[in-house]
Amino acid sequence: MRLLILSIAMLVVGASGCRDAQRPAGYPPSYETLIASAREEGMVRVYGATDRAAVQPAISGFEAAYPGISVDYEDLQSRAVYDRVVRESDTGQPGADLVLSSGMALQTKLINDGYAQAYRSPEKPALPTTAVWKDMGYGLTSEPIVFVVNRQLVPAEQVPQTHDAFEQLLVDRRQDFMGKVTTYDPAKADAGYLYLTEDYATTRDTESLIEAIADTRPMLSSTSAEMLDAVAEGRAAIAYNVLGSYALARAKRDERIQVVFPSDYTITASRVAFIARDARHPAAAQLFLDFLLSRSGQMLLAQQGLSPVRSDIGNRMPSREQQRPIRIGPQLLVHLDSIKRQRFLAEWRALLAEGSNPS
Repeated sequence: MRLLILSIAMLVVGASGCRDAQRPAGYPPSYETLIASAREEGMVRVYGATDRAAVQPAISGFEAAYPGISVDYEDLQSRAVYDRVVRESDTGQPGADLVLSSGMALQTKLINDGYAQAYRSPEKPALPTTAVWKDMGYGLTSEPIVFVVNRQLVPAEQVPQTHDAFEQLLVDRRQDFMGKVTTYDPAKADAGYLYLTEDYATTRDTESLIEAIADTRPMLSSTSAEMLDAVAEGRAAIAYNVLGSYALARAKRDERIQVVFPSDYTITASRVAFIARDARHPAAAQLFLDFLLSRSGQMLLAQQGLSPVRSDIGNRMPSREQQRPIRIGPQLLVHLDSIKRQRFLAEWRALLAEGSNPS
């Protein structure tokens, strides 16, 4: 891994003389000024709602490419990231320079409420339009939301490849799957709430699928890890709406589970980054953001299971035609409206209650 990181760092480092040695190929000459400013700052402080192990290779690659600039990374939950940014900014305390989180709606609210600063990354032309908002919020990943199946409990010929097939399987074999389906509890998991509301926005057929899931008296989970454990151990046969980056990483080392990208549509979510309005090290934050969005940084993230947002990395799954990306932007603020959330969750609980008392 260290050899790979050093190799990627060498790709980042240019070869056009000492003055331009660290300006990435294709970047404007003025970028040298940014690099010089970042060197003077000497560090970038990051709040990240992503496991440090998943981003450590990218951190190491950045530090190898830009010696003298260190990354201080603090691993937090998405709600904690939001609360810290608001509290520290509102009270004038030193905080993060770069904010990175899988909580897409919370990140959007921070940007919308003025806690971010604009920066037009040189990497923006390589990104899909759905991954950038107001030159402030940048999607770093494109992670599929998947089904996960226990190979021993679900025969290969019965593994559902679409949402409709999943529903039909549960209808036809309800007794076999009683207590054997797991999914997020949207009342406890922001990610689960987001993915489920995106399902409803994608197709009206979602309600009948949720009714079929409810009829099996599903196990409700707070995290993808809980669902993956349940499927691997045979406590569940199928998990619905699991974050694909975690599922794929688990499947590599656990042959008991199979990951399915629904072929009718596969929602893809992003980890969103922005530069904090009150960043103490803004140049270093810009430099690190550009690295994470570059081909080099994206390759390092991808090796840890974080699917790249760029289309020029290769090995994209599912196909671009299958993907239904969650667009970064103000429409995500709807997910934070308390009245709409309460109404949605009330309907969700009603469906579960009906399922627990089938006629």
